[in-house]
Order: sequence, then structure tokens, then C-alpha cells
Amino acid sequence: QVHLVESGGGSVQSGGSLRLSCTVSISERENRRLCMGWILHIPGQEPEGIAGISSNGTTSYAESVKGRFTISQDNAKNTLYLQMNSLKPEDTAMYYCAADRERDWAPCQKTIIFGYRGQGTQVTVSS
Repeated sequence: QVHLVESGGGSVQSGGSLRLSCTVSISERENRRLCMGWILHIPGQEPEGIAGISSNGTTSYAESVKGRFTISQDNAKNTLYLQMNSLKPEDTAMYYCAADRERDWAPCQKTIIFGYRGQGTQVTVSS
């Protein structure tokens, strides 16, 4: 079992910053090479993986957030982070922490949509 709990969402003005956190609990059975990451979901659109980090620390990002968002993890605290800077109104969405086994055919940012997700946290960016 993989249990993911997000926090840190909220409302911010355009150009502002937020940091999302995700506490991660993974059973021994699932304790294998995992991708961790963040999924963005705008109502009426398909969910999109926007940031991922592999078991060896390799990061990957969607073009829409590259240079603005940074994914990181604190293994000692079992916590995943997403630092979001220069936020835009189009970043308004539900953000889900996600985990999936590593796959050889694509970076983590693309494959995490196939795995576990948390309950989500809302981010609203006003203009």
C-alpha cells in the first residue's frame, strides 16, 4: 500500500509562490523503485503529470512548469515537496501527490499518472 497526504494548497495572487507537501507512507511490499511526483488536474481536462522524481533523484518536468516549479524530497521525513514560483492563473487546479513504479520508457513526470494518488489539494491563482 502507498498512502499519500498532500498539504499546502491555497489561494495566491499571480506571481506569488506556494509550497506543497506530501507525506508518504509505503508498505514493504511496495518498497521498490518508485517514481514520486505531482499531478495537476483542471476540471474538464485530463490529469497531467507536471513534476516527477525517480529513486535516484532524477527530476523531470512538464514544459508548462519548467523553470518555475521545483520538486524535491526529504527521505528522512518521508516527505515530497513541490515549490511553485511565478504562479499564473492557468496553474489553478487540484494538485495530487502521486507514486508509481519506475518505468523504462518514460520519465517519472509522465508515468506517475498511472499509479497511486493522494486526495489532492486545491491551488487557486488570481490575476
